[in-house]
Amino acid sequence: MTANQLPVEPHADVPDPTVDRVVPEVDLRGRALRRLKKKADFRVHLLIYLLVNGMFVLIWAMTGAGFFWPAWVIAGWGIGLVANAVDAYAVDAPSEEQIESEMDRLRRR
Repeated sequence: MTANQLPVEPHADVPDPTVDRVVPEVDLRGRALRRLKKKADFRVHLLIYLLVNGMFVLIWAMTGAGFFWPAWVIAGWGIGLVANAVDAYAVDAPSEEQIESEMDRLRRR
């Protein structure tokens, strides 16, 4: 074997020139911006929920405090608020493995 035929292992500190590092960073930045926007939108939604429902409870208290009718609004809107929170904080974009798995499933149809 000549020196040209010996396998050369790259040094750990040297980046692999065959890997395009720009696209993943741009993609990661886009994902991060979308997540931050979802979280900011959720905080606005939560603030409006608290203010409006606080106003309904105040109206209820000032009008005789009979049947607690604001509970219907609080519960109904609360379902949407919880769904918004899950979307903003718990759900992440699908991984490449999940995408490949779904593509394989669709191919089998």
